[in-house]
Amino acid sequence: MPDQGASFADRLAKAVQESEQSTKSPASDSIKQSEDAKLKTACQEMEAVFLNMMLSRMRATVPKTKLLGETSGEETMQSLLDTELTKDMAKAGGMGLADMLYRQLSKNTVKGQAAQ
Repeated sequence: MPDQGASFADRLAKAVQESEQSTKSPASDSIKQSEDAKLKTACQEMEAVFLNMMLSRMRATVPKTKLLGETSGEETMQSLLDTELTKDMAKAGGMGLADMLYRQLSKNTVKGQAAQ
């Protein structure tokens, strides 16, 4: 009988090891990396939106002069420039809002996966 107990323990240990390896498979690692990349991109985009709103509100406080004249396309071009600037600012690190969001949301996703 002790021989059967040892073989059961061996089989149990082997099953646990296989289970751990299957959860750490390259496919699941690539899926996790893909999800992390998507989350990081979404956080950077959120920071870019926030920075764009902040920059547009800051521009609204500056008095407009008629020294150079204004055209209707100037506001559109300024808005497009602000959008691109804030995207670049967010990718470069910005105010750190994207990093804070990423850390908070990645904790939540880990907790959500652990609960399942």
